[in-house]
Amino acid sequence: MTLPQQDTHVTRALRGLKDDRSSVRLRAAMAVGTAPDPRFIDTLVERCAVEPDFQVREMLTWALTRQSAPATVPGLLGELRSECAQARSQALHTLSKIGDRQAWPAITPALLSDADDEVARSAWRAAVVLVPEGGEAGLAEALTAQLGRGGREMQLSLSQALIALGEMILPVLRAATAHPVPAVRAHAIATERLLHDPDAGFEFAIEEAKRVVALGTAGGEGS
Repeated sequence: MTLPQQDTHVTRALRGLKDDRSSVRLRAAMAVGTAPDPRFIDTLVERCAVEPDFQVREMLTWALTRQSAPATVPGLLGELRSECAQARSQALHTLSKIGDRQAWPAITPALLSDADDEVARSAWRAAVVLVPEGGEAGLAEALTAQLGRGGREMQLSLSQALIALGEMILPVLRAATAHPVPAVRAHAIATERLLHDPDAGFEFAIEEAKRVVALGTAGGEGS
């Protein structure tokens, strides 16, 4: 029996998403996103967890954003409990793109402080997008607990997430300038400087902040 044309299209697309060639997977993800069909959702979510190619992962995320949020979000929330770091990271990334604030309760302190850097960074970005009105102060507290973590790229990601919350981050940043760990103090100072002068550049801000910490002035706080 010949399959209906629509079913043939679905079968071909699903096969393409698992092809050994990244170019084929990319085209398949683009095709799936161009013609949204809820039958693709489970496979798209599954592929996000294992897809090795960055461009294909981005296309998978785009394809998921083209589906209805009520049909897509539950599966992504389930991925946040996965033992696979990429599954957690990509699900968070996709949730941030969908922007459905019903996902907010799933952005837990454990995800914001996840041992995997990519998961934590994705959680920070998702959190500032999904945080409900009135939840910003609590989120700022949770994010500042990560100050000083990782290298420059990681620290820049955290600074960008904090700055996205606006001026309300100033009290927690200034409190962090008294932290006993120099790297935390420097990161807090650099973030505040970037908040006030976005054109300064993180590299300049962090080096200047390190000099301030080394001199023991912390920008004048406590004087």
